[in-house]
Amino acid sequence: MNFAASTRGAPAVKPLALACAMSLSLFAGAACAQDDIPSTVVITGARFPSVESLRPIGATVITQDDIRRAGASDVNSAIRKIGGVFGRQSLDSSPDFALDLRGFGTNSAQNMVIMVDGVRLNENELANTVLSTIPIDTVERIEITRGGGSVLYGEGATGGVIQIFTRRAQAGGMHGSVFAEGGQFHEHDVRASLSHTVGVVSADIAVARQGSDNYRRNSGFDQTTASLNLQTRFTGGRAGIHVESARQDSRFPGALDLAEFNADARQAKTPKDFGSLDTDRANVFAEYRLGAVDLAADLSHRGRTVRSNYLSTNFTSINAYDGRQDQFSPRARWVGTVGGMLNELVGGLDFTRWKRKTTSSYSSADASQSARAVYVRDELRFDPAHDGRIALGARHETFDKDYVDAQAQVAPEDRSQAQNAWEAQASYRVHPLVEVYAKAGQSYRVANADENSYRYPVTDILKPQTSHDLELGTTLRHAPGDDSRTLTARVFRHRLKNEIFYDPTLNGGWGANTNLDPTERKGFEIDAEAEITAGWRASAHAQHVIARFTEGPNAGRDMVLVPKNVLTARLAWVPGNGQSADVGAQWVDSQRYG
Repeated sequence: MNFAASTRGAPAVKPLALACAMSLSLFAGAACAQDDIPSTVVITGARFPSVESLRPIGATVITQDDIRRAGASDVNSAIRKIGGVFGRQSLDSSPDFALDLRGFGTNSAQNMVIMVDGVRLNENELANTVLSTIPIDTVERIEITRGGGSVLYGEGATGGVIQIFTRRAQAGGMHGSVFAEGGQFHEHDVRASLSHTVGVVSADIAVARQGSDNYRRNSGFDQTTASLNLQTRFTGGRAGIHVESARQDSRFPGALDLAEFNADARQAKTPKDFGSLDTDRANVFAEYRLGAVDLAADLSHRGRTVRSNYLSTNFTSINAYDGRQDQFSPRARWVGTVGGMLNELVGGLDFTRWKRKTTSSYSSADASQSARAVYVRDELRFDPAHDGRIALGARHETFDKDYVDAQAQVAPEDRSQAQNAWEAQASYRVHPLVEVYAKAGQSYRVANADENSYRYPVTDILKPQTSHDLELGTTLRHAPGDDSRTLTARVFRHRLKNEIFYDPTLNGGWGANTNLDPTERKGFEIDAEAEITAGWRASAHAQHVIARFTEGPNAGRDMVLVPKNVLTARLAWVPGNGQSADVGAQWVDSQRYG
């Protein structure tokens, strides 16, 4: 959540060279009113539910059982603690860390797509996607697919895609849960959820209240969320509506320099600054199977109101941003045989309309954007004895942008841009214990409203960013068809042109958003999981990434705020008697900050 029109001009916060987070959670069966319902994992690969064997190539899946064992209190922490995704502490006092897939630093939110039940959550502005408003008790699974994904998910998916799915209708009857937690600095978290199924109709409701005074003075945070999910099943399909509302209030302590930090790390530089975020989201969905063809559609609306108040002895700045986004995504899938081989053909359309009204003492930046996309992807399964898979896909997307700000130096914007994406993927089991895969493609992103409103040069809008993506990987198992002990390793490379980034040296030292000389991200990732003995399970994730310029006067220099190494490890104890314990740690390497 950003409470300023653009955080890129804010003073840089120097990161610690070493960060380590430890967590320990203990659960008792009597503490939860919900029965332990066995989880059936359903994977959503090509934007349709599918079986485990057709999970996205190279994907990580976090189940509701994983979340429960780890004691994750929100979706963001589950992605970091279980999925091994690196995150930066939020500067707005909220628990929403800025997640980073594949080392995109301060622009990580703009190079990663986040979806909830098939609906895109990314904002067309310099704002991180807020995940703490999603009730954790309603989450069925989280799928993390690292690397380019623009064919299915559109612009901004070079780093990867994170998909969150709330639970479907459960077995008949009523199930519920209540959770309460308290901690240091008046930290509190109270959650309750209830689900009920009668015949073909099911309802899920969840409410939560979280808050904390946090470590620094004037850094308090308070949040209230509520959600309602209604579904009905019918012959050949299902339909439903999901409604969600959240209210956040935050205090802003301000940035400290090193001397101020050493003198009093808890002090508030801006003791009167505060802000709020109100979000409301509604989604209507339907799925229907007609012979060998699956039809699905999502129609969603999201409202987002941000307010900030910056008060000092020299000035007062009161700002408000009111954004609205509508999305319609019809799609179809045909599953059949071609030449005796299983074939999955998926095609669809994405229509998005976004508008923002700004009321600010320093900006009148009203903006709008509409996008129209068509995509198609075909996957063929061959040689069943070796689980052979090959997939090809393509996407074309057109953007219509409109921007005007009477207080800004940049010219008004009213034009269209179009981009294309493609992908080719394959996997093959070369040995009963060894599977290899390869992915290649082109992904893209376009500058958002905030980036184009503060750009250099001011005479023209920023060019679209493109990336040529390559990934090679392998998965090892200790026994055929047994996932209790697995090791997955992958190497990757993203070669980017016209990367959109904030350069603090431009515009006479005031900084501006610009297109960089060619850059790249490359490295490797390792995932390991093992059932050590009955009731004991260990997992680990390691990432090494090099982010640097490849051409121009900065060739060979590192990008900022990208740790070269991130290590995450967890150990879980589940004896099967309703008790569980989980301990985890994450180590983050040093990173360049200027």
